[in-house]
Amino acid sequence: MRSATERLLREIRLGEDSFLELKEVFFSGEKVKAPTRKALADELSAFANSRGGVLILGIHDRSREVVGIPESRLDAVVTQVREAARDLVIPPLDVVVERMEVPDTGGGVQCIVRVSVGRSLFVHRSPGGYLKRVADEKREITPDALRRLFQQRSHVGVTRFDGEIVAAASFSDLDPERVRRFRTEATDDDEETLASKLGMTREDETGVRRPTVGGLLLGSRSAERWMPNTFVQAVAYRGRFVGDGSGNENYQLDFRDIRGPLDVQVADACRFVARNQRVAAEKTIGRRDIPQYHLGAVFEAMVNAVAHRDYSVYGSKIRLRMFSDRLELFSPGEMPNTMTVDALPYKQISRNETITSLLARCPVPKGIPGLTTPRKTLMDRRGEGVGLILRESEEHSGRRPVYELLDGTELRLTIYGADGKRGTA
Repeated sequence: MRSATERLLREIRLGEDSFLELKEVFFSGEKVKAPTRKALADELSAFANSRGGVLILGIHDRSREVVGIPESRLDAVVTQVREAARDLVIPPLDVVVERMEVPDTGGGVQCIVRVSVGRSLFVHRSPGGYLKRVADEKREITPDALRRLFQQRSHVGVTRFDGEIVAAASFSDLDPERVRRFRTEATDDDEETLASKLGMTREDETGVRRPTVGGLLLGSRSAERWMPNTFVQAVAYRGRFVGDGSGNENYQLDFRDIRGPLDVQVADACRFVARNQRVAAEKTIGRRDIPQYHLGAVFEAMVNAVAHRDYSVYGSKIRLRMFSDRLELFSPGEMPNTMTVDALPYKQISRNETITSLLARCPVPKGIPGLTTPRKTLMDRRGEGVGLILRESEEHSGRRPVYELLDGTELRLTIYGADGKRGTA
């Protein structure tokens, strides 16, 4: 069996193709002169917009000779690659950079840098525009092809986005306990079989089983390693607006980035609301506490937010904002398919089939003060959540919640508090 080094040298001898790019590195003093950061960004994004690939630095691309990189300058080359992937590619690329030693034709040993790029979940733009890999070169993607690529890598493709494979992840990135919790009494499948049946994993083009977006969001400890901003940003403000206009730095009462699997995010977001809402007291025959919000409605709103947000929108996150008189919940993404804001209480269209299916198997979390719900699991998939949010909140506060689509890219839900103000604006 060939070693990894032997296989790499054979690939180099065969030359560049759709999955391999070879480049020699030139220096000016201690700095990398070529390839430039822009050139690197173009090569890396072209691989990501295609089916992935490998860039090897320290190889003459025409003669395929191992010319190497001085060991003392490896750090400069690695920095050049990482800065190109991070700063010049939009959205930034997550690449794997390896320093390696390989033999040259003279019997010596040379240092090279191997950069692996997976097939991305997103469409990337570099200084050269939107590029893709075709045979042994990169080409600009035509407008029609670019439109199709955006469709394929978003929720409107044949495979829903939450069912897309995350090429940079492996089955071992799923937490076995978080997979096993979805097992029913009717099956004794092992973790790999169960994850496959639930849509938490799929085989990639090489036959390797890898996690899907939905699998990582509910089966890993945190999906942010592969999909940044898949968390809930929660803030409780003192008054009715983000700032009180006085320069007071204490206008925030509480702040937290709520992370972890989606069901944990729902539970912790509800606890955040319970902790920061005002509780009034009514004295009739005895004291009766009146919380500012109906926690059952808040629970439904949070479940809907994590279940139906558009995870293909890079860099966006769910935002929970608490003010003295209202709660605002922002969820990234346009309305799916033919859905409109007015139709939300009446129609049920799921953007993320894998996620909603898994949430329907997650039990309602315990230990949330004030939460009462007839629901046994986070979702019942009957499409009653929006109606419950509107009805329960209006009965509780006397004001009907409002759904709004902002700039066609973000859904905002406003739930009004039951009475009074927590502070002054």
